[in-house]
Amino acid sequence: MPGLAMLYLPALVLSSSGGAHDAGAFSLFGLAPITVGLATLFWCFAGFIAEGEGTPAPYDPPRRLVSGRLYRWVRNPMYVAVTTVVLGEALLFGSAALLAYAVAMWVVFHLFVTLYEEPGLHARFGPVYDAYRASVPRWIPRRPAP
Repeated sequence: MPGLAMLYLPALVLSSSGGAHDAGAFSLFGLAPITVGLATLFWCFAGFIAEGEGTPAPYDPPRRLVSGRLYRWVRNPMYVAVTTVVLGEALLFGSAALLAYAVAMWVVFHLFVTLYEEPGLHARFGPVYDAYRASVPRWIPRRPAP
C-alpha cells in the first residue's frame, strides 16, 4: 500500500499533469520530508513486528495494540509518513498536481481511519484502544505525557 501511494500513483499524477517542473534549488527542500517520511515508515514497520507481533498487512495484522515508539506521539504515523513523502515529492518535482494528490490522499486516509479503522480497533482491543485513543492525537504529533 505505501509503495502504491508514494511511488506508482504519484508517477501517474506526474505523467498525466505534464511531468516535473523546474523549481530550481527550492526543489531540494523536498528531500527532507521524503527522508523523514521513509524513516518513519521503516520505524513503524519495526514497531508492528516487535511490539504488535504482526505486520501492517491485513493478512497478518498485529496481535497486540501497537502503542509504543512513534505510536506514543500520534495514532497514525504511517499515514502521516506517506503523506509527508508525497508532499516532499510535490516540492521535489515542483508539481501542484502532486500537492493536490497529497491533499486528496489525506482526505481518503482520514475517512478510512474514522469510518473503518478506528471502529475495527475498538472492536478488537476495546477499553485498551479507547484509553489509547483518548491520550494520543490522531494526526498531529504531540510529545507523550511522561
